[in-house]
Amino acid sequence: MAEADDSPCPLHPATPDQRAADARLRARGPAAPVLLPGGVPGYAVTRHHALRDFLSHPEVAKDARHFAALREGRIPPGWPLATFATVDGMTTADGADHRRLREPVARALTPRRVAKLRTRVEGLTAEPLDGLARLAAGDGTVDLRHAFAYPLPMRVICELLGVGEEFRDRLHQLSGLVVSTVIAPEAALAANRELVEVLGQVVAARRAAPGDDLTSALIAACDEADARLSERELTGTLLLMTAAGHRTTLDLITNAVRALCAHRDQLALVREGRADWADVVEETLRHDSPVAHFPFRYPTRDLDVGGTVIPRGTPVLASYAAAGRDPEAYGPDADRFDVTRRPAARLLSFGHGPHVCPGAPLARLEARIALRALFTRFPDLGLAVPEADLRPLPTFVGNSVAELPVRPGRDRGPADHG
Repeated sequence: MAEADDSPCPLHPATPDQRAADARLRARGPAAPVLLPGGVPGYAVTRHHALRDFLSHPEVAKDARHFAALREGRIPPGWPLATFATVDGMTTADGADHRRLREPVARALTPRRVAKLRTRVEGLTAEPLDGLARLAAGDGTVDLRHAFAYPLPMRVICELLGVGEEFRDRLHQLSGLVVSTVIAPEAALAANRELVEVLGQVVAARRAAPGDDLTSALIAACDEADARLSERELTGTLLLMTAAGHRTTLDLITNAVRALCAHRDQLALVREGRADWADVVEETLRHDSPVAHFPFRYPTRDLDVGGTVIPRGTPVLASYAAAGRDPEAYGPDADRFDVTRRPAARLLSFGHGPHVCPGAPLARLEARIALRALFTRFPDLGLAVPEADLRPLPTFVGNSVAELPVRPGRDRGPADHG
């Protein structure tokens, strides 16, 4: 039953207990009123079936021209979530425009093409695993998020896009600022300006030396006579690909390692062959989605969502983490991490409907390979601090921890990795 309280719930970044916060939102009903940064009213759709239907509803849009407060000038410059609403790309387009912007990305990330990347992804795990061993040589601890979970997806997406190594760390830092929901307006504006500048340098490098990469393909679409892509759309697509293309996988790997360290019985099931690494990835996506609340969608008319009417033009968050632990979809033990779970409900962590994430197959592949390699080489790996001491990310968009201190333990060496 939904609670009677109709007052909006402020969304606090870096909440110490994401699961408890999500449970409180779910208790408010399928669609819960929330307060976004700056006191901007919005809604969060938190229950699985309501969210699935909302994501594919024909009268729900992504284009920010439907965002009433933005259209009416009530959103101040430097608003932390402005990039999500205003970036030119497939996540803020509808209909034919969305299909036009999505097509080159989807073509580069078909399941068949992703399968061909397996060998390369496996090769790219070796260097961060070696680095993990070196970094842990001192006191026996290392931040696994920075040393392992970050380098692999960042290198994969940058190779796919043709982004030079000189840009990678700064793109990671800037994308972190862009998704932060605690950043000051001046810092938000500065981060967005610099991110556009860095991506402009990436485009200039690829224009000077085109290659067999997605950025070169996007530039070609931009430079063709019919100009299927504008310069702003080119930059926006690169921004989305670099940020989402590595951050989601980074958080997925981090969350999976954290869960396995906290649930050694589940790790044992994988080692005994009673579950596999794909099961670990799927259960992590459900139990601890790397995206907590994804901005934005807008009803194009007053819309009833599970008995709650969301006014036309209101910004709505897709609350993937809350939906993943919805007892109505996943049973009374939805809060339990269980790699043998065979849920009847289809996961929503990568979205649903026309805007489902085209990079989902690649993220799943990277996570499976990374986890298998990590726990094969370091079978005794465990957390170096109590789980309660882990610090959450400073955002309610992403769902993970800022650092993951671990003790790798004995190193079986690269010869046994795989």
